[in-house]
Amino acid sequence: MTAAYSLDLREKAVSAIDREEKKSHVCRTLNISRNTLDQWLKRREEKGSLSPNEYRREPQLKIKDLEAFKAFAEANEHLTQKEMAEKWGKPVSPVLIRQALQKINFTRKKKFTVTKKETSNYEKSLNN
Repeated sequence: MTAAYSLDLREKAVSAIDREEKKSHVCRTLNISRNTLDQWLKRREEKGSLSPNEYRREPQLKIKDLEAFKAFAEANEHLTQKEMAEKWGKPVSPVLIRQALQKINFTRKKKFTVTKKETSNYEKSLNN
């Protein structure tokens, strides 16, 4: 996501319009789009302020008790995320289950180990 325009630039643009300068001239001079300027004027009219909205950087996790979820995940590791979502006490989607699993660093990847005997059999099959 791109950064919001500074409050100083917003105030300069709107004050130029208040001085009855043409919108197209203000947009060209400040290198902003006409739509952006119209949105700032609408914001000032509706809210009385030009300041941008505050955005949270990270969405809040819907599953709050991660310790309980970790125990649930370990007990139900054989289930798919969809089945875990259906079995979890509160209504959640499989996407929320995936996010919570990532948050607790839970993975179901199988560890793959190769014995010396299997390696030699594989090498023999390549040579034939």
